[in-house]
Amino acid sequence: MTGTRRTVLFLALGVCFMSGLAWASVPLYRMFCQVTGLNGTTGRGVRAPGAVDGKITVAFDTNVSPQLKWKFKPEAESETIDIGARDMAFFTATNTSNRTLTGTATFNVTPAQAGVYFKKIQCFCFTQQTLKPGETQRMPVIFYVDPAILKDPDARDIQTITLSYTFYPVDSGKTPS
Repeated sequence: MTGTRRTVLFLALGVCFMSGLAWASVPLYRMFCQVTGLNGTTGRGVRAPGAVDGKITVAFDTNVSPQLKWKFKPEAESETIDIGARDMAFFTATNTSNRTLTGTATFNVTPAQAGVYFKKIQCFCFTQQTLKPGETQRMPVIFYVDPAILKDPDARDIQTITLSYTFYPVDSGKTPS
């Protein structure tokens, strides 16, 4: 194999590798954040382990992108829950525009070191939400705080975890009218 052919082969392999890495980077980063709680990313849980001796307050914060004409708020500003117990909170979203809009919610928790211990079993943020003009929808989130938080020296003294959501419009591919 000549030097030119070898160089072209290495360049082609490099382009393929970098393209694959770019394609996989978002899902890999998301998985990494869910496992480690990096940047307040919460994990997904299947079933709460059950209440232990300890309580924690969960505060709820909501935001909406200016491009999405919705009102979005929690039904309660905060709840004090048993650590390890399954809990449910409700949020309401209202489409204030005169057309059907679809949104998706991003989320995080603060303080960031609590992210790995905050587990969602079911959440409206896992799917897109579509509201007709003037429609209001009540949306639940089912969650628990993992009892392992009590053994973490960096997290065991946390008294309040803030769960924050921001709704963004889903790009429908249509040009705005």
